[in-house]
Amino acid sequence: MNTAPDSAASHRWLTPEEQRVWRAYLHATTLLEDHLDRQLQRDAGMPHIYYGLLVTLAEAPKRRLRMTELAMKAKITRSRLSHAIARLEKNGWVRRENCPSDKRGQFAVLTEEGAAVLGRTAPGHVTAVRQALFDRLSPEQQKALGEIMEIVAEGLQPDEEGADLPWLR
Repeated sequence: MNTAPDSAASHRWLTPEEQRVWRAYLHATTLLEDHLDRQLQRDAGMPHIYYGLLVTLAEAPKRRLRMTELAMKAKITRSRLSHAIARLEKNGWVRRENCPSDKRGQFAVLTEEGAAVLGRTAPGHVTAVRQALFDRLSPEQQKALGEIMEIVAEGLQPDEEGADLPWLR
């Protein structure tokens, strides 16, 4: 429905088909994130974002990353990351280490306990992802979805200096 003022009459509104696709995308991504959050809360007592942080640290060299790099990889603000890392530290799954070359910098390090939690949680999470997404799509649809999401992500992640990105806030 076009409820725009007359001065915006030349605005390029979504077509009915584009509106259908947009709303389907919003509906599916909201339900998928909720589904994965519930599975991880049930199985490991953590939200999906924390699981993603643990996975990112597990994949990093020496299971450690600078906090700024972890925020960038997680696509979250430094403030949100700091809060998440504090909770993960409280659980004993992550620890912070000072950066020897930069007095203001810190590393987030996955602990042995964090790696063990991740190891116990990963099989159920992969099953949840597979059942919610991949088992519902043909191989061709999976390929197309991957290509589409790469194009969207590439277009939304500017590389110019001073870009307004979450991990820079």
